[in-house]
Amino acid sequence: MKARFYARLSGLPTLADDSGIEVDALGGAPGVRTRRYAGENATDLENNAKLLGALAGLPAPERGARYVCVLALVEPDRLGAHGGLPISAETRGTLRGRIAGGPRGTGGFGYDPIFEPFGEPAGGRTLGQQSSAEKAAVSHRARAARRMGRRLAALGY
Repeated sequence: MKARFYARLSGLPTLADDSGIEVDALGGAPGVRTRRYAGENATDLENNAKLLGALAGLPAPERGARYVCVLALVEPDRLGAHGGLPISAETRGTLRGRIAGGPRGTGGFGYDPIFEPFGEPAGGRTLGQQSSAEKAAVSHRARAARRMGRRLAALGY
């Protein structure tokens, strides 16, 4: 929706992302409500607290989660059926891990202080404890962006 809206508004090819966190024990929630999980104007701390509360008492093996990013490209000069704007390219990036027992670290944003990527043992470093370079190497956005880079090259960008 974002890519279509801004492509229509600008008349230019538009790339937009949508990202969120999905928690297995919560049936994929917060998902599309990631930013608003604890309420419309919730802070990162409030969202983290609500998620930790929802998982209270669950052992590490039952706290599986994943960050997901979808990138969509819309080109306004490629009208689809009925004049709509089709998505010219779409990519997805995922970073799997688990929700920690509590926040650790001050880096990143959002749920980073409570997200332990797989590769870290339970109780290991959260994304909030990793350097920007370490996080960029494995992040869901970086994975989606690398894939989109290949798609853009194939489209001639």
